[in-house]
Amino acid sequence: MPTQVIMPQLGESVVEGKILRWLKREGEPVRQFEPLLEVETEKVTTEVTAPADGVLLKIYFPEGVTVRAGTLIAMVGQPGEPVPERPYRVGHGGEIEPLEEAPAVAPAAAGLPPAPEPAPAGRREGGPRISPVVAKMAAEYGIDLSKVPGTGEGGRVTKKDLLAYIERMKLQPAGVPAAPQEAELPPWEQPGTGELFRPTEEVLRAAPAPAAPPAPAAPPPPPAAPAMPYEILPLTSIRRAIAEHMVRSKHTSPHVTTVFEVDMSRVMAHYEANRAAFEREGVRLTLTPYFIMAAVAALKAYPILNSTWTEEGIRVYKVYHIGVAVSLGEEGLIVPVIKNADTYSLIGLARAVHDLAERARKRQLKPDEVQGSTFTITNHGVSGSLFATPIINQPNCAILGVGRVHKRPVVVETPQGDALAIRPMVYLTLTFDHRIIDGAQADAFMSKVKAVLENWT
Repeated sequence: MPTQVIMPQLGESVVEGKILRWLKREGEPVRQFEPLLEVETEKVTTEVTAPADGVLLKIYFPEGVTVRAGTLIAMVGQPGEPVPERPYRVGHGGEIEPLEEAPAVAPAAAGLPPAPEPAPAGRREGGPRISPVVAKMAAEYGIDLSKVPGTGEGGRVTKKDLLAYIERMKLQPAGVPAAPQEAELPPWEQPGTGELFRPTEEVLRAAPAPAAPPAPAAPPPPPAAPAMPYEILPLTSIRRAIAEHMVRSKHTSPHVTTVFEVDMSRVMAHYEANRAAFEREGVRLTLTPYFIMAAVAALKAYPILNSTWTEEGIRVYKVYHIGVAVSLGEEGLIVPVIKNADTYSLIGLARAVHDLAERARKRQLKPDEVQGSTFTITNHGVSGSLFATPIINQPNCAILGVGRVHKRPVVVETPQGDALAIRPMVYLTLTFDHRIIDGAQADAFMSKVKAVLENWT
C-alpha cells in the first residue's frame, strides 16, 4: 500500500510551507529517509525525507506552491500501485479531510495552482484566516488587511506580505494638504510697508503697477547619464527575510555599541590543551563555546540584558536561549538557538554549536530551532574582522560581536613595572537597545564577560 508524504508541521507557529524544489521526480526510486524535496518557511529552508522505500508515484503540487501543513503532497510506493487522484488533508487523528477546493491534478512538470484553504488563528474580514503574528502586527500599525495583497495559500496574508506592505507605505510620500488660502491684506498691512505708513486711496490708485519680474531662463537639460552594464541578482527568500529583519530592527531599537578588548591568553591556553581530547570524543572545539559561557555568566549577573521591550514593560527572561549567527555564504546568515545554554558544559556547547552550524548549512534546521533566542552572539572574526557594530536580533535586548583573536604587543603590568608583551587579543562589541539599558549597565555586563575570559580556569 502506498505511503503518504505529508507537508510537515515545521514549528508551533508555522502553518504552511512553500515547495521550493523537488529533489526527486515521479517514477524515480527513493529510499527511506532520503531527501525528497526542500520546503521553505518564513524562517528556514529544510528538507522533507521519504517515509519509506519505493518509487515516487505521484507529486500533487509543483515547485513554488505554498501548501498548508497536514496536506498530502506526494505518494511513495511500489510501481503500479493505485494512488488518489486529488490531494487531501490529514487530520491530527489520521482522518481524511477533503480540501475545500481541490485543484485538478496535472503532471508535475505542468504545475498546479495552490489549493485555496483557510489558515488558522484569525480571519481578515471577507478573506482567508490569518496568523496571530500578522493580526498583532496589523493592529500595531493600524493596517486594514483587506488592502494587503496576500501570497499565502488561498490569498492568505503572511508576515512577509505585511512587512513588504509596511515598507511600501514608508516609501510612499504622504499627501500634504493644501495650505488654507489667506485673506488678501490691504496694501498698508503687507510686509515692507512700515508700521506707521498708511497711504490714502488716491495715492494707491495713482501708484504705478509693479512690473512683473522677468521669467527665469529654463535650465539646460542635464546630460544623459551613460548607460552602465549591470546584472540583476534575484532576491532569495532568505535574503528578503534578512533585509526585512534588519530594517525592522533599526526602526525598532535605538542602537548603541560599546567596545572592549580582552586578553585571551588563558582561554587560548585552555583551548590548545584540550582541543585534541575533544576531537577524540568526536567533538570539534572552537572558541564560540567559551564566549557563550562567558555571556551566560554575565547575563546571570546582569539579567536586564536577557530581556525584550514590550509596551506593558520590560520582559526579563528566566531562561538563557543563546542565538549563534551562522554564515550561509552568499545566501546570507541564519541564527540557530541553543536552548537553556546555562545547562551545558563546555564540551556540550561545542557539540551543540557544531551540530546546529552543520545542519544550518545543509538546510536541515527546523523553524523552532531558529526562534526564541533571548541573547545573540555573532563571531564575525572568523572572516578576519577586528570589530563590528552588529544589528540587534529582534526582539533581543543586545547582541555580542566577537572579532578576530590575533597576537599583538600590549602593555602588561609586572612586579618590576610595565612591560611590553605579545598577547592574543580580541575586540568584543555589545550593541544594545538603549530603551532598555544605558551605557553603565552595558559596560558592567561587558566587564563581567571580560573577567570570565581573562580569568578562565
